[in-house]
Amino acid sequence: MNERRGRGAPRRACVLGASGGIGSALVAALERRGVEKIYAGSRRATLARSPAVTSFTFDFADEASLEEAATTIAAEGPLDLILVATGLLHRASAVRPEKSVRQLDPASLAELFHVNSIGPAIAAKHFLPHLARDRRAVMAFLSARVGSIGDNRLGGWYGYRASKAALNAFVRGFAIEASRMNRESIVVSLHPGTVDTRLSMPFQRGLAAGQLQRAEQSADHLLQVIERLTSEDSGGFFAWDGQPIAY
Repeated sequence: MNERRGRGAPRRACVLGASGGIGSALVAALERRGVEKIYAGSRRATLARSPAVTSFTFDFADEASLEEAATTIAAEGPLDLILVATGLLHRASAVRPEKSVRQLDPASLAELFHVNSIGPAIAAKHFLPHLARDRRAVMAFLSARVGSIGDNRLGGWYGYRASKAALNAFVRGFAIEASRMNRESIVVSLHPGTVDTRLSMPFQRGLAAGQLQRAEQSADHLLQVIERLTSEDSGGFFAWDGQPIAY
């Protein structure tokens, strides 16, 4: 990552997935940073925590809900920062990380791709055009290190790995298109680390001391990375500590 600090703090930000562990922490961290307006989107209506926060609902299964939300928000002005903090790793006994190719299941794969790659891509379809075009503006997607094809040394977790790799491929393309609208635009994938949320809870056993982060820590780290990004970093994949990750 380019070491020069990114220019300008966001005035208007949007978080998709604001009811999740990391998404909620990102909203709170943006509030602490004094962001003037924060749009917090989730599947279910939530109460706004301060005058700076406006809640809205969306559902990846309903594209019209994304279009309506993006249009309503854009009517109030362009966005400086869009964060897509959605993701699925497991769900009860229906979706679990595979240990072997024999465990591949079409329904589980379809759900993982729907939540981890297709949904965020359709969100980009409706929100990316509303990034500010006359100044630095960022759209960041929460990915996962296991979505790196080059970094895969252990195998397994096929659906989650592949769906996050697909997300990274989308992000690369979005970055190229966004640069044509605004040379100062930045579109990236971010790995939040292993965070103490419901998503990681079944897989926390055996972690080395200090490897597990609180959601608040991860959110602060991610925003610090975003603050340092420049347009030269657009299309990249970065960890919570700012280190680049190979696709």
